[in-house]
Amino acid sequence: MSEPILYPLDIESLDLEGQGIAHHEGKVVFVAGALPGERVLARVTRRKPSFDKARLEQVLQPSAQRTTPLCPHFGVCGGCAMQHLEPAAQLATKQRALEDALIHIGRLSPRQILPALQGPSWGYRHRARLSVRLVHKKGGVLVGFRERGRSYVADIHECRVLPPHVSALLMPLRTLIASLSHPDRIPQIEVAVGDQATVLCLRHMEPLNEADLDHLRRFGADHHVIWWLQPKGPDTAHPLDPAQTDDLAYALPAYGLRMHYRPMDFTQVNPYINQALVARALMLLDVQPTDRVADLFCGLGNFSLPLATQAREVVGVEGSATLVARARQDAARQGLGERTAFTELNLFEVDADWLRGLGHFDRMLIDPPREGALAVAQALAALAPQERPRRVVYVSCNPATLARDASTLHHEGGWTLKAAGAVNMFPHTAHVESIAVFEP
Repeated sequence: MSEPILYPLDIESLDLEGQGIAHHEGKVVFVAGALPGERVLARVTRRKPSFDKARLEQVLQPSAQRTTPLCPHFGVCGGCAMQHLEPAAQLATKQRALEDALIHIGRLSPRQILPALQGPSWGYRHRARLSVRLVHKKGGVLVGFRERGRSYVADIHECRVLPPHVSALLMPLRTLIASLSHPDRIPQIEVAVGDQATVLCLRHMEPLNEADLDHLRRFGADHHVIWWLQPKGPDTAHPLDPAQTDDLAYALPAYGLRMHYRPMDFTQVNPYINQALVARALMLLDVQPTDRVADLFCGLGNFSLPLATQAREVVGVEGSATLVARARQDAARQGLGERTAFTELNLFEVDADWLRGLGHFDRMLIDPPREGALAVAQALAALAPQERPRRVVYVSCNPATLARDASTLHHEGGWTLKAAGAVNMFPHTAHVESIAVFEP
């Protein structure tokens, strides 16, 4: 088979995966590693009826915003997609992606563009899932992220987006896993870094023997980490030392709170941006001491408990029974039990009658997963004007579903999109987090 032809391409924009977008002979071409404004030589690697995928071979005219990636594994490791783009330009790209989604999917624009939230570009990732593979051809056990566009584990020695003390564990973890009785039966390690503890949760598909446990204990003592073990599904995760069950927590110092969680619970990966995001959400909600506030998709209370320090009452609703229990426990622990109420419910199947049944809310915060909150948006759109909260703040991790839900609120219910802005929760990746404000 002949080598694919090299094409000169002019890169027009970036997609949400950080790929350069060009056109050639009437087709869209996605070029990994290329930046807007650049002229490049690229080799087509995959052809589809409506688009091609291409590999960047040479940059003929570089963008002024191109920068040298700090990580030596960039381009091989799939953990980051945008290290070659200057950080301020990354943020501008994400802001444009949000605005484009609102315009093209939602058919509306915010009245105000909020300043983008940003924090440290490196060492920010306090949550991660490290893949583990025994690969004899590469000298033994590999620990890290998958290669870009492939299922193989990248052969990395460091990771600049992980906290430095976690990055420094990548090579020692290789040695540790290789010393265990079944290194080929350990697929992953979950990393959770709290404000006072670092937890590693080991997924093991074969029972660990006493020698294995001794190896883990010594490693934990030497490297100041707490081990959890997960023999089967997420619900089976447990600490190697039961006395360390509640050691994992993160601080929200502006509200005098420490949020306790377990390594398998959902928490934001970036504690610096999370603190700023909570502060902005509460500022935009403009909560008053007499307000009754709803926090939908509340998780373990990341917004609920700070809200409870300012509002008369906060009602949190969440689909996970585990997280509901965690939120109740932490509210009681921090003296907010009487100002909070938490309920387990599938928020993808609610309607306006259910929402009315909860009673009137003065403010509402919505923080859904990537699937968005379509049923909630439809319920809000169906409420009569006097039944509606005075303000809704929507925190999103997917601009497409935010735009869809914003369209429902606006075009079906007459809600106004007052403001929206990007949140750089994941620097150097194409992930777009955002926040939006609606008023009836």
